[in-house]
Amino acid sequence: MRLNKNYSTVLLLGALSAIGCTNSTSSENSVNFSVENKLDFDRNEVISITTDQLSRLLDKNSSKDLRLKIQGQTDYLPLQWIDYDGDGKEDEVVFFVNAKANQTINYEFVVDSVNLNPQPKNVAYSRFVPERVDDYTWENDKIAFRVYGPKGQESFLQGVKGSTLSSGVDIWLKRTSKSVINEWYAGYTKDPMHYHVDKGEGYDPYHVGDSRGVGGSGVWVKDSLQISQNFVTYKTISEGPLRTVFELTYNPWSDYKVTETKRISLDVGSNFSKFEVFYKSVKPLPNYTVGISLHKNEGTPDLNVKNGWFSHWEKIDDAFVGEGIVLDPAKIDSAFANVSKVVDQSNLLILTKPEDKLTYYAGFAWQKSGQVNSKEDWQKMLDKKAKEIASPLVVKIK
Repeated sequence: MRLNKNYSTVLLLGALSAIGCTNSTSSENSVNFSVENKLDFDRNEVISITTDQLSRLLDKNSSKDLRLKIQGQTDYLPLQWIDYDGDGKEDEVVFFVNAKANQTINYEFVVDSVNLNPQPKNVAYSRFVPERVDDYTWENDKIAFRVYGPKGQESFLQGVKGSTLSSGVDIWLKRTSKSVINEWYAGYTKDPMHYHVDKGEGYDPYHVGDSRGVGGSGVWVKDSLQISQNFVTYKTISEGPLRTVFELTYNPWSDYKVTETKRISLDVGSNFSKFEVFYKSVKPLPNYTVGISLHKNEGTPDLNVKNGWFSHWEKIDDAFVGEGIVLDPAKIDSAFANVSKVVDQSNLLILTKPEDKLTYYAGFAWQKSGQVNSKEDWQKMLDKKAKEIASPLVVKIK
């Protein structure tokens, strides 16, 4: 059938109108906002916006149809929705920001049910690991950690060789941006020494034992550190890919019968895990303590109480590792390097004022990863993290 010119024009306008309805950026189908970096250095961070801030879009549209882009650009950015309380409704959306020094970037959420959100090149990831008793392990493109569960504790108390009794935080040294957890544990099932040998991607040479590792907690009482045993339950809130989040609980511990829940998160691109610790006690606590293992006291501890960062620079095998903790200086009561002749009892300890919740960041950088070359490089990274905590990126909904 031959169409006349006027009818063809009507069809074309109708098709364009339909596309406009799907990908509309009108005020009814978009939300504009800005992200401001107030610091004098570039920042590459994952940040979040709550679903309440996007209620105008979410009241009429599904979150799976929301897309994010920089205003004036056409490419969409990777997104991740997180439901923290498990009620089936998202609580926030996270995305990656590359902001130059003192830069403000304008973004736009739009509704698009046709084009898919892109996947990030690098990922953050975590999971429970039953194939090695009951570790819980997490990683991103920079670093990896693990902690130990109740079966490992039970096996240790029964004298099973190779089992672990520890509430310290273990670290895995990576020099690849890809995810290694599944591959390394698959190798472990065939050879328990698999990930203890560097085959080009990194390895696990770090000893935790009864120490605090990198970010383990306790209570300092009468020149002695009281600590919990292994975690007893876990809950994966989000595997990733931009932010992985999970919770660990511990049986009551110490003379104060501390009940502790740790919510731990790790963002892609970051060298620091965020620890949000919720705790209660039968008796008032004198402090809440966070630490870093000093191993055999052969490394260099540095305590910057004023800026809220604490560093340990040590050589492991043939390369150096910088380990650190960063927190709000206002929360700190005191800090010191506790040197002991007892194995695993030498720790850099930060005593904080006891509150219902404590937030701190624990992380590291390995010389062979190319992220740092010297102790000074590592301390600059810690100093930047402290400044980022004190001056978070500012989000303004328009």
